[in-house]
Amino acid sequence: MSDEHEHHDHTKHYMKIYWILMVLFIISCLGPEIGVKWLTLITAFGIAVVKAYLVAAHFMHLNIEKKYVNYLLLTAVAFMFLFYAGTAPDVMKHSGRQWENVAAQEEVKRALAEAEEGGDHGHH
Repeated sequence: MSDEHEHHDHTKHYMKIYWILMVLFIISCLGPEIGVKWLTLITAFGIAVVKAYLVAAHFMHLNIEKKYVNYLLLTAVAFMFLFYAGTAPDVMKHSGRQWENVAAQEEVKRALAEAEEGGDHGHH
C-alpha cells in the first residue's frame, strides 16, 4: 500500500469522525431547545461523553497505545468521580457543620420572592 493511499484512508477516517462529532454537536445544541428536562440532560451530558470518547479514541490515538494507558485514564476518571462524590454533598448544600453559604441563601430568597411576584420568566 502506498503512502498516498494510506494518507487518503486516514483523511477519510478523520473526516468521518469529524462529521459524527458535528452531528452530535448539533443534537446537543437542539436538545435544550425542545424544553424537556430529561431530553436536555441526555443531549447535554450523554452526548458529551460520547464526543469525549470519540476524540480520545481517535484523535488522541488511545486505541493504539499500550493497555496501561487505558488503565491510567480509567484511574483518573475514577478519582474524578471520587472527588465529586466526596465534595458534592458539602458544595451543594447551603450550610454545613462550621460554614454557611450566605450568597446562595440570599439568591434563593431573591428568586423565590421574584417568583411570588410573578416576575420570573427564566431570566437570571
